[in-house]
Amino acid sequence: MQLSFLRPLYGRPGPWCSVYLDASLDTEDAHPALHLRWRGLQQQLAEQGADEQTIAALDGVIRGHDPMPGDYGLAVFGTRGRVVLSEYLSAPPRRDLAAYAPLPHVMPLLAQRGEQVAWVRVLADRTGADAMSVSAGGVPRRAHVVGRESYQLRRVKPGGWSQSRYQRAAMEAWHHNAGDVTAATVELAERVGAEVVVVAGDVRATGMIAAQMPERWQDMVVRTDAGSRAGGADQTLLDDLTVQTIAEVADQRVTAALDRFGMQEDVGAGLDAVVSALQRNQVDTMLIVDDPSANGELWIGPGATDIATDPTQLPTVTDPERVRADAALVRALVGTDAELTVLGPDEAPGLVDGVGAVLRYVDPSTPGRGGA
Repeated sequence: MQLSFLRPLYGRPGPWCSVYLDASLDTEDAHPALHLRWRGLQQQLAEQGADEQTIAALDGVIRGHDPMPGDYGLAVFGTRGRVVLSEYLSAPPRRDLAAYAPLPHVMPLLAQRGEQVAWVRVLADRTGADAMSVSAGGVPRRAHVVGRESYQLRRVKPGGWSQSRYQRAAMEAWHHNAGDVTAATVELAERVGAEVVVVAGDVRATGMIAAQMPERWQDMVVRTDAGSRAGGADQTLLDDLTVQTIAEVADQRVTAALDRFGMQEDVGAGLDAVVSALQRNQVDTMLIVDDPSANGELWIGPGATDIATDPTQLPTVTDPERVRADAALVRALVGTDAELTVLGPDEAPGLVDGVGAVLRYVDPSTPGRGGA
């Protein structure tokens, strides 16, 4: 999981208000219930020492957000009278939560967000296509492609000497339109860095589009005849296929991270080792088991690599702060451009301290074979 979207949170001093809230609109009294729950969280923030200006800024975002249909949640982070980041959650959080601390409490957001896969989906027929893409950050883009050819789009059978000419005209029109759709698809895929390209709809159109995709995208194309551009068509099968394909890619990414970690022969296992590696800017990807009950702490200074299990390990830091361990770890990852893989408890049962690291390089001087 790339963490660059969190950078705004670490470019400003704290302390931080972090709020997670079920904002679902699934009942008639949803709005009053939301405001009541938020009022309770406001009280918690005030009791923890949060300033009125920041609570007021959070209030404006939470009460004024654009509602979404169905069940969903909000994650909002603010400091010094300003909301710095707000995110929709695809499902309600495990529980409503309000925290006031030196660092933003982002682990619940990252655990729920999971691996983000950029993707493009094209629903095509022989005249054009409707396309959409979603970046790894969940930002959607849409495109409507109208093919340049509209003449003789059906291969009719008029008979006589002109039959082959009609057939060629139809094939050429389909081919040109498929080329226009392919070009638009590639543009979307490049813009979001797609890892999945679903090409759906008319069998002949999808075949032509898939065949014209550049070689670098060929392995990412998933072709299906599910879906239709016809008005009122049921897209359930296409939606299910898209979700399944994205989930498979996300699972492959997690498996690859675990495999890379396993090849290090226990290097990078455990909290001490991971903290040591982060101090040296040595971590490529950190693995962490999602544990909402975790309450461990670490020490930090102002810099991204100022992180330690003991304040004596930060001799150049005048006033080290004690903070949540997961908050400190994520800050260090963001500051060193490292990635994160969140695991379920059953995905890495033997992971020491519930944390490990895939290293960018191995330091021979590190205990346990050279590495963190």
